[in-house]
Amino acid sequence: MSDPFRLRVLKALSAALGEITKANGYSHDFAGKVFRGRLYYGSNDPLPMLTILEPPLPADRVPAPMNSPVTKGAWEIIIQGFVPDDRDNPTDPAHFAIADVKKRLAIEAKRKGVQPMNMPDPFGLGHGDRKSYIENVKIGPGVVRPPEDGVSAKAYFWLTLTLN
Repeated sequence: MSDPFRLRVLKALSAALGEITKANGYSHDFAGKVFRGRLYYGSNDPLPMLTILEPPLPADRVPAPMNSPVTKGAWEIIIQGFVPDDRDNPTDPAHFAIADVKKRLAIEAKRKGVQPMNMPDPFGLGHGDRKSYIENVKIGPGVVRPPEDGVSAKAYFWLTLTLN
C-alpha cells in the first residue's frame, strides 16, 4: 500500500529540508537531522535539527461540492528548528537557520512540473490523479526565540508553512 497523500507531502518536505547543507551553499547542515512529529529533543539529538509538526487544531476546510469526495482548504504545517547557542547573542544562529529554511522552501514554492503543462509542482509530487496535489505554498514570517525554561534549553525558531 502506498503512503497517504499527506505523508507523501511530509516525506517530500523532509527530503527538501535535508538538502539544506553547507555544500549546497547554506549556513547550516540539516542532512539527516530532519524529523517528523517530534515535540521534544534530548541531549543525544543532533544540533542543529528540524522537526515538522502539524498544529493541534486543523484549519477549517471548504466543504466538498455535492456528490464529490474532494475537499479543498489550507493545510498548515509547523517547522521548528533547534540550534546551538551563540554565548553572547543566543538567537543569532536561529536567524541564520530560519533564513536557510525559508530560502529552501522558496525554491519549492516556485517549482514547476514537466512540460507541456508546466503547472506548479511544489515538492515534485506531480499531478497524476488530479485529486491530490499542491497548488500554492505560503511561507510564514517565523519566530525566533532564545532558550526558555520549560520550553527549550537551546535557541529555536518556528515557521508556519501553508499548503493549498
